[in-house]
Amino acid sequence: MLADLTAGAVEDARTRSVERPPAAVEEAAASQPPARDAVAALAPADRVKIIAEVKRASPSRGDLASIPDPAAQARLYELGGASAISVLTEGRRFKGSLADLEAVRAAVALPVLRKDFIATEYQVLEARASGADIVLLIAAALEQDVLARLHALTLDLGMTPLVETHSADEVERAADVGARLIGVNARDLSTFALDRDLFGRLAERIPADAVKIAESAVLSPEDVAHYRAAGADVVLIGEALVTGDPVATLEAFLAAGAGAADRRDTK
Repeated sequence: MLADLTAGAVEDARTRSVERPPAAVEEAAASQPPARDAVAALAPADRVKIIAEVKRASPSRGDLASIPDPAAQARLYELGGASAISVLTEGRRFKGSLADLEAVRAAVALPVLRKDFIATEYQVLEARASGADIVLLIAAALEQDVLARLHALTLDLGMTPLVETHSADEVERAADVGARLIGVNARDLSTFALDRDLFGRLAERIPADAVKIAESAVLSPEDVAHYRAAGADVVLIGEALVTGDPVATLEAFLAAGAGAADRRDTK
């Protein structure tokens, strides 16, 4: 599944590159205002932080929400206390687009993440040209030399890479390229199976100077508390926010994370 999703995203980017050549995208990227400091926005604090996701669909769950106005959705996330916004830009299975990213960027002051299956320099340039501050790099989808090259390009463009992992080996690979944002995805993107306890097993392997981000398997405040107690600085949440009241859900999740902080500190 991960290989298919990545291949499709790369093919779609190749199609876009015919209409918008790399030189034009590079020029558009250079004309953007400086990217926002995502490491500072997501840095460890005395409360959990949340990356709230604009997500219409997924391969595992199908259609989730129509989200006709991504900018309005993002403004609700900002109002509810999110620290950053994630925007799915993959079009085949997640029904997102770069237009969604651009609309969100124009609507909020928070750092914005381009979440996609990125495997080429062109896709990284597209992210900056569309106003992204953070770029998702999935370790399982990339050979180490490609991960290192895309990580370096993301930094060169002023953005912050979020390296997503799903194993101890992938956490080590993220650390080896110097990732400051390291995510642990509870969903295995090859099988789509969920393991909410995976983050807790891998958290201590994440370098002390990196922000620890828990991804997936978040449907209730208890899930946020579980991740916070296991050491998460940040939790990335999508489905629960697009299928309910975004502001009320965010407030409940943030409160649950605050309640779990003491349990985490007493470990």
